[in-house]
Amino acid sequence: MLGYICKYAPVEIFESMGADMERIEPDVTSFNQAEQRMHPNICSFAKGVLEEVMDRDYEGVILTTCCDSIRRLYDVLVEEFPQKFIYMLDTPRITKDAGVTIYEQRIRDMIRAYEDFSKKVFDQSVFEARLRADHESRQFNVKSDQVNIGIIGARANDSIKEILKDNGANVAFDLTCTGLERRLVYDEKGVMTGYVRGLLGQFPCMRMEQAANRDELIRKSAGSVDGVIYHTVQFCDNYAYEYAWIKDWMDRPMLLLETDYTRQSCGQIRTRIEAFLESLPSAKDNSHKLKEVHETMEKNKPVYVMGIDSGSTSTNAVIMDQNKNIRAFAVVRTGAKSGDSAHKVYGKVLNSAGLEPKDISWIVSTGYGRVSIPFADENITEISCHGKGAHYFNPNIQTILDIGGQDSKAIRLSPEGDVKDFVMNDKCAAGTGRFLEMIARTLEVSLDELGTIALTSTENIEITSMCSVFAESEVISLIANNREKADIANGVCHAIANKAYGLLRRVGMAPEFMMTGGVAKNPGVVRAVEEKIGHKLYICQEPEIVGAAGAALYALEKIS
Repeated sequence: MLGYICKYAPVEIFESMGADMERIEPDVTSFNQAEQRMHPNICSFAKGVLEEVMDRDYEGVILTTCCDSIRRLYDVLVEEFPQKFIYMLDTPRITKDAGVTIYEQRIRDMIRAYEDFSKKVFDQSVFEARLRADHESRQFNVKSDQVNIGIIGARANDSIKEILKDNGANVAFDLTCTGLERRLVYDEKGVMTGYVRGLLGQFPCMRMEQAANRDELIRKSAGSVDGVIYHTVQFCDNYAYEYAWIKDWMDRPMLLLETDYTRQSCGQIRTRIEAFLESLPSAKDNSHKLKEVHETMEKNKPVYVMGIDSGSTSTNAVIMDQNKNIRAFAVVRTGAKSGDSAHKVYGKVLNSAGLEPKDISWIVSTGYGRVSIPFADENITEISCHGKGAHYFNPNIQTILDIGGQDSKAIRLSPEGDVKDFVMNDKCAAGTGRFLEMIARTLEVSLDELGTIALTSTENIEITSMCSVFAESEVISLIANNREKADIANGVCHAIANKAYGLLRRVGMAPEFMMTGGVAKNPGVVRAVEEKIGHKLYICQEPEIVGAAGAALYALEKIS
């Protein structure tokens, strides 16, 4: 089996020579091998490919000269696998006749190299038959009965499409490096030349001469869909620059997804995609409304719904009546199993409200553990629920800062309370509740004390590192230098404020501002954030239940 990574690779030629071809899709948990053999700043996709090749029994790998990271990958593979067919196909940037001539010659050189390696012979007639059988262009696939999503940017793995499919969305087009809009051209007057022309005539990647026309091609494509996902790989600057350019003129809702091709990022990717789908107007149709609940309810009988927010540090529940009044709420510490914590808060909030399970008409779960609550009727992302909950507590709110136990989010709302944009921190505990817990332990104070003592600080101390591990080392050094706990705590609070400010800037600093999540109870962090943004933060009486309240509101919408 031969592996390949690029849509400009001449896959059909190898297939006509009897080779099994597989596009390499990294699905790794770590970069142990790559970290030993490659520079730390090499892109995560190249590292992931190396991990896959070292773990799988490929006969060889076909690479193209798309970027420096892939060139370095080639160097490593040649050194590690001298017995395998590791080939770097130099793909020209130009796509006119001169580029076609150059690429055709390079592909013929590659064919001869593979013939020498494999002892197989390239048969022109077999190749022609292969092209005649499958030379039609794959067209865009827009479906009128589904939410249609287009994917653009750098190579996107199949998990993104699977998440979209799981949520009832249709992938109308994929214009990334791994897209399906491949054009096989059969020209009987010049079979190889026509084939090469088709390869170079695909939707251009960022290194190609035609990349200057990408924006026009994207405009035409995006006009047929409900939303666009722009995918980038970490450290892939070309596509990051393009996103910044496209964002200014795209007239369709757009979600930026930056991934590192590891399994650990799957949870956040799913949350972001689902929240994006929930924010699309076309996703809010009658198919999402409950049709049968009213038929089973007695007239004038009180209606109650429940929202449960399963977070990493706390699990929160809200019971709300049909008039949007909160009947009861409960907060419990999330244990080792999110499902067990959900059952615990479920019983606690029912007891507080004086209700029985049968009295609850509909339950919506949210939070990172939302899919692990078996008694919930449906689940909705915390992005959407925090937006709806914040609008419920204060309709003037346009920007939300949610700092939870394991991640931080900035959410921008429309005046009507709909989510217009959002960003989440990446896989890092920096600036989260877990980060504060770690610092509190280091300072030997309780988490509740940490924010309070920060208010008594008399000296400004700057915590220069926001990495949780390095920040802890920095705090330990400050302790060793006999600095005051209050000053250290204040420095930590301002470090979190700086991190939060970066998130807020990315969604737009639109007043009024609200802070939700457990960290909103920390007066030191609240003060530091207010100083940084130059605005007061609205904080409701119990900031941990905002997501659960939003989930309860979604439940009411279901039965209305």
